[in-house]
Amino acid sequence: MQSQDVAPRPAPGSSTDRIVDVEQAEAALVEHYPRLVRLAHLVLPPGLGRGRRVLTAHALAQRALPRGRACAPVIPAQSTGRDGDLGYAYVRLQVVRTALEAGLPLRLRAWPKRAQLPPLLPQVWGLRLFPRSGGADELALDQRLSALSGPARAAYALRGLEKLPDGDVREVLTEAGVGDVDAALREAGRVPAAQYALLDSCEFDACSLQARPTDLMRRRRHTRAALAAAAALAVCGALVALPGGGWGPDGAAAPVYAQNPAAEAALDPGRLVKVSPAAWKTSARTDFSVWPARGPLTGDSALLRRALAVWARPGEKVRVSATPDTPVGGPAGPPQLLYAGDVDNARVVILYDGLRIARYAEPKDGTAGAALDFARVDGATDAEANALVLERADGNVRYLTAPWVTKAGERDLSKPGAGVMDLTLTDGITSPLASPATQTGTCTTWNVLQLTVPPSRLRSTGGTPVSGTHLLSDLGELVPARLTAGRPGSPEEATGTQALRTWAPFACSLADARGQGVRTVNAWAYTRQRLPDASGQAAWVCTRAETWRGDGSRVLAQFHTPGGLFGAAVAKAGDVPACGPRDPHVLAGVLWKSKGGDWYLLAAGDKATASIRSTGGVRGSGQGNVLTVPATQGAQAGLKGRLADGRSISGLR
Repeated sequence: MQSQDVAPRPAPGSSTDRIVDVEQAEAALVEHYPRLVRLAHLVLPPGLGRGRRVLTAHALAQRALPRGRACAPVIPAQSTGRDGDLGYAYVRLQVVRTALEAGLPLRLRAWPKRAQLPPLLPQVWGLRLFPRSGGADELALDQRLSALSGPARAAYALRGLEKLPDGDVREVLTEAGVGDVDAALREAGRVPAAQYALLDSCEFDACSLQARPTDLMRRRRHTRAALAAAAALAVCGALVALPGGGWGPDGAAAPVYAQNPAAEAALDPGRLVKVSPAAWKTSARTDFSVWPARGPLTGDSALLRRALAVWARPGEKVRVSATPDTPVGGPAGPPQLLYAGDVDNARVVILYDGLRIARYAEPKDGTAGAALDFARVDGATDAEANALVLERADGNVRYLTAPWVTKAGERDLSKPGAGVMDLTLTDGITSPLASPATQTGTCTTWNVLQLTVPPSRLRSTGGTPVSGTHLLSDLGELVPARLTAGRPGSPEEATGTQALRTWAPFACSLADARGQGVRTVNAWAYTRQRLPDASGQAAWVCTRAETWRGDGSRVLAQFHTPGGLFGAAVAKAGDVPACGPRDPHVLAGVLWKSKGGDWYLLAAGDKATASIRSTGGVRGSGQGNVLTVPATQGAQAGLKGRLADGRSISGLR
C-alpha cells in the first residue's frame, strides 16, 4: 500500500465533540432503528391507543434526523453515545424529546407541537397494527409503566433499555425539556429494576407487529361517500374547463388564477424582448442581456405562449427544478428570449428575466408533460455569461454559447497534456460532448468546455487581464461553472499550463459541487510538503466553490502524493471564508502511511502560516507552514496554527 489519506478528527472531549453530521445521524438511525422505535413506544403515553402508539413511535424515530445538511449539537453527557456513536446519541435524544412532547395536553391558546398531532407518515390503511402479546410479567410491567408520568417512563427506559447511569439519564431528561428531573427519577424508582430485562420482550417491540382488519362496515360506508365526493369534484372540474376558461392553449400550465394586467403582459409572446443580432458588438455589457434571440422557432407564438404560461403556472405534469434559493415564480415583466427551436426530440425555449434563466422543454410528439428548469444568473459577466446548457441526453451535453464566442472545444481536465478536441459551432450551438454531471461509479475523467473569445471582447477584472480562453464545467445545472486557478483574490483562467497541472489530480472533486448552484470554482496550490520517507513532495491544494446566491460556498482541502493519479479531499467545510478573497488562508492535515508502514500526521498551511500545533491523539508543534509528526493508525487530532501577523487559524475538518 503506497499511501492512505484520512482526514483528522478532533480529539475526544473538545468542543467539536458536540457536532454530528447528518450522514452520521442517518447511519445510526438505520442501524439502531428497532431500538429507537422500542424506546419511543415505551415513553409514549398509553392513552394514544395501541395502533396509534405504534405508528407514532415509528414517525418520531424517522423524524429524528437533524434538518438540512449542516450540523447539530449533542449534549456533553451524550458524547459517547451507544458504543461511542455520536449519531446514535443525537437521534436518541430527539426520540425522547418528541415522545415526551406527544404526551403533553393540547391547549386552546397554544399551537400544538408536531409530535402531539397524528403522524402524517407512516400510514396504514385497512389494518390495525399492534405488538405481539407477552406473558403475565410483561403485562404487569406495562400496567405499572402506564401509571407513571411521561418523564418517569423515559427515565425507566433509559435506565433499563439503554443501560445509562443516573447521571447521564439526568442530563438526557434535562436536555429533553423535563422540568423536575429528580421527581421523575424517584417515580421511576418505584418500578423494580429487576424487571429491566422485560423491556426487550415482544410486548414492547413496535417493529414486530400483528395485523387485524379495521371496522369493515364503517369502511364501506366511508368508501361510498368518498366516491360520491370525487364524482362531484370531476363535474366541477369539467365545468371549469369548458370553452371560455382559456387554459387549453397554454399546454401543461395550470388554470388561470388571476386576471392581472401586468401579469398578463408578461405572458404575452408578442411582448417578449428580442435583442438585435448585432447589439453585442457595440454594447459595453458582456452578459445575457445582449444575447440575441436564436433558433428556428423564435416566431412560433403558440410555443412561446405555452412556455410563458407554464413558467407562470406549472401544472401537475410539469417537472420543475431550480438551483438552490432560486425563485420559481413567473416573470415580473416580459422576459428576454434567448432561444427557441427543436433539439432532438423536444422543443426548447430559453428565457431570461434579468435574474434567472428559465428553460422550457416539451416533447415534439405531443405527449403530455413538460420540463421547466431555473438557474440564477444575477451579476453574470464575461466568462460567466459565455454558455448555457441547451440539452442533456445519453450522457452528453450540448451548449448554447454567447454570440461573441468564436471557438469551442472539449478537454479532459484530469489529463492536462491531452490537448483540446474541437467542437463544431452552429448558430452558437455546440456539438455534443461528454458530460461529467451524470456519470456514476469511479471517476476517471472529467470533460470540460473550453471557449475562445476574441481580443476585442476581453475585459479587465480588478486589474487582471481576462484570458481569451475559458474553462467551464457542467455541474448538472443550466449554467456551467467557471473554473479558475491561483491565489484567492487574484485568480486566473484555468487554461494555462500551470493551472491545468494544478487542476488535473483534483478534477473529480468537482463532483462535490454538483447541484449546488455553483458560479465559479477556484483551485489554489497553496504549498508543497516533503514526505518523511524521502519519496518526494506532496501537493496541498484548496478548491473553493462560490455560488450565485452568495452563501453556500464549499471549501475542500486536498492532498496529492507523488506518482498518484488523483488527489484526495482530506477536509471540507461550508460557508466559511477560508481559502477565499476575504480570508486567503487555509490549514489542513491528514494521516498518511509511508511505504515502510509508518504513520504520520502531515499538516500544511499557506505561506503566511508561521507555526502549526497538533492536539488530541497526535501532539506536536513546529515552526513554518508544514508539520510532520509520527502517529498511529486511526489517531484523532486537532490542528491550530498562527499566522505571521499573530492571528490564529484553525484547521479545516
